Amino acid sequence: MNNPIKPKSLEGLESRIGHTFRNKEYITVALTHSSYSNEMKSKGQKTPFNERLEFLGDSVLSIVVSSYIFDKYKNKQEGDLTKIRAAVVCEKALAKYANDISLGDYMYLGHGEIMNNGRKRPSIIADAFEALLAAIYLDTDESFDVVERFLIPFISAEIEHITETGVFVDYKTALQQIVQQVNGEILEYVCTEESGPAHSRHFKVEARLNSNIIGRGEAKTKREAEQQAAHEALILFGEAE
Repeated sequence: MNNPIKPKSLEGLESRIGHTFRNKEYITVALTHSSYSNEMKSKGQKTPFNERLEFLGDSVLSIVVSSYIFDKYKNKQEGDLTKIRAAVVCEKALAKYANDISLGDYMYLGHGEIMNNGRKRPSIIADAFEALLAAIYLDTDESFDVVERFLIPFISAEIEHITETGVFVDYKTALQQIVQQVNGEILEYVCTEESGPAHSRHFKVEARLNSNIIGRGEAKTKREAEQQAAHEALILFGEAE
């Protein structure tokens, strides 16, 4: 039986992602959450955690995905490309990719996070997935080719899925069109919480109709959080699933 406190062996993850790290420090740091680092610090041990790698991984992710969809969708304009990219690099999608390789099982987490099911928490594993991309990038002498071979299968499958399910819908526009059918209705999006370091912000937004909350969303950007809130409102009105 696996020990839920101790992360699984690194070799298992390397096998899953198809890359054996020359510098194990990259992957170790990528898998280390701040909660674990803080616990080690309290014991007098300095332990780097994955926020810096997450910062780099976010840029690596954006470049690889942007290049891929730019080449794949030669007839789509900037607005459509932006929507596609946003859909496949959002927290929900990244957490899905991370779960596909059981990334959380290999992470170093503080005891509290482990007890609170941190190995499955979308925000934690999505950030770790970005850090993993940076670790691969650095370990291969900053090779985008290696990152692409690992990442594109996830991206292409997600694009196919969301194309079939219509996730590219602009929920804010759809909601606005419904609200405008009644004169005098006031629809607004209110940011209720903004947290996280400067390079990795987290936003919580409420969609309000005449000051009444009709939807909530949270994401790494206000725009995405607003889309989520609008989607929830459309579900409330029976206009989406």
